[in-house]
Order: sequence, then structure tokens, then C-alpha cells
Amino acid sequence: MKLRRAKLSDVETMMSLINGYAEKGLMLARSRNILYETIREFLLMEEENKIIAVGSLHILWDDLAEIRALAVAEDYIGRGVGTKLVNSLIEEARELGCPQVFALTYQPEFFKKCGFTLINKEDMPHKVWKECIHCVKFPNCDENAMILSLE
Repeated sequence: MKLRRAKLSDVETMMSLINGYAEKGLMLARSRNILYETIREFLLMEEENKIIAVGSLHILWDDLAEIRALAVAEDYIGRGVGTKLVNSLIEEARELGCPQVFALTYQPEFFKKCGFTLINKEDMPHKVWKECIHCVKFPNCDENAMILSLE
């Protein structure tokens, strides 16, 4: 397996992987436009030139980053691919000097295994919610908030 930065030519595959899970209600969908705008935030896992996982690290402020749009191809679930990708995103946050990483997720057990703790969404700073107005589930978010301290 190879870890690499996403390229513009990856967007269609990324969108298919992410939105396949979104159609099942397991994560939020991402538009083509959003993927192009945030392409520099994404890391990919590849095997034999096939994208098998995607995830992004979005910086919100000097003290907080979010892991977003984490998706692993179904054939690779349970093989450590998602954990490797999350660990790489966490390491990137560390290198940037960010003290905390959070995720809004429908998969809290996975993030617990990666060291995150469940927290009350209402305890998150307001800047976390600035993009939520564009979400189809706004204002009735049913995701779990999870956080990891890197200090």
C-alpha cells in the first residue's frame, strides 16, 4: 500500500468512494466542487494503482484540525487501511503544530480505536459549525463528535 497526496485526476474516484457511503447514510456526501476546492487537504491510500482509501485534514484554527471525508473501499475494511490513513493525518496535524484533532462521524468505534474520545457536540467551538449550514442534515446533526489531544 502506498500513501500519497491527492491529485486533480483523482476527484472522480474520490467522489465515487465517498458518496457511495453517503448513499448508505454512513457519511456525508461531498460535491465535485468541494473536492476540487479542498484537493490539497486529501491523502489517499493506493494499492496497485487503485485508490483504496481517502481522507482529509482540514485546519480550522491554530488549535484545531478536523479529519474529514474518511472512506475505505469495502474490500479493504478491517485490514488497517483506515487506521494507517488516520495516523498519517494525525501526524500531519502534529507536524503543523496543531494540538487537537477532531472528527464528526457515524463511526465512533473506529475513531475510539484510533485514540479519539467521544465529546458533547455542544462543547465544540462555533468555528467547527461554519460549514454545517450547507449540510442536508442542518440543523439536525446526528454525527458523533470525537476529539484527540496531541499534546
